[in-house]
Amino acid sequence: MKIGIIGLGLIGGSLAKAIKLHTKHTVLGFDISEDELRRAELTEAIDGRLDDANLPQCELVLVALYPHDTVRFITENADRFGEGALVIDCGGVKRFVEDELRDVTAGRPWHFIGGHPMAGREYSGFRHARDDLFENASMLLVPDGTVPIEARSFAKEFFLAIGFARVVFTTPETHDEMIAYTSQLAHIISNAYIRSDFAMKHRGFSSNSFQDMTRVARINARMWTELFLLNKEPLTEELDGLIARLADIRDAIVKNDEARLEGLLKEGNERKELLDN
Repeated sequence: MKIGIIGLGLIGGSLAKAIKLHTKHTVLGFDISEDELRRAELTEAIDGRLDDANLPQCELVLVALYPHDTVRFITENADRFGEGALVIDCGGVKRFVEDELRDVTAGRPWHFIGGHPMAGREYSGFRHARDDLFENASMLLVPDGTVPIEARSFAKEFFLAIGFARVVFTTPETHDEMIAYTSQLAHIISNAYIRSDFAMKHRGFSSNSFQDMTRVARINARMWTELFLLNKEPLTEELDGLIARLADIRDAIVKNDEARLEGLLKEGNERKELLDN
């Protein structure tokens, strides 16, 4: 089949490469950056450029843009998607996208499913895209009640075929609540940690723990600002919880409360052991 990919950055570019590696589908790509398009063409990650003329021919359209751009693209092209086509967005928040597109997608001869590949790197852009980025990763899918079971099954089989280890169906609310904890909070912690004055003096005094904590401090500030603000409520809740847990440890240290401090550290260690088993 023909697959269209909108946005050839890290995620869109990796999707293109994974499709070419694992299937015989034709991949058509579009990116606002001419440089990214040329890189995708030169590396044969795409078979050609996606445009208004061939968009209706695509049976599957993957939109790998920022949330506001995703809404804009799907809205502007709602009359161009082919009959029976499946359109899947690959952004990091789902409630905003689903709410904004509900009226746009209603009653169309094509289907829309919100999606989120749970994989990434600390680098952005097509040059960092990899055909194995999604190995052992989950693909989250958020179909509403109008999406037929055939389209859901098709989406699941497709993502498993290009290397994902599992496909998880969920709701927009659950997605955004979980992502606030598993992804967004981790980036905030890393960002706050690296902004210590000691970060500039760490050489010779750090080991793997420093590298582990700071890996995702290398961040696309524009993209993550949009994601954080669009997921404000669940993210703020997680931040409040983290601040309270940090305050517990700080208070135990300030008060020289050895028993309390050891208890808190043991609790965290036990939680990690449970998760790893």
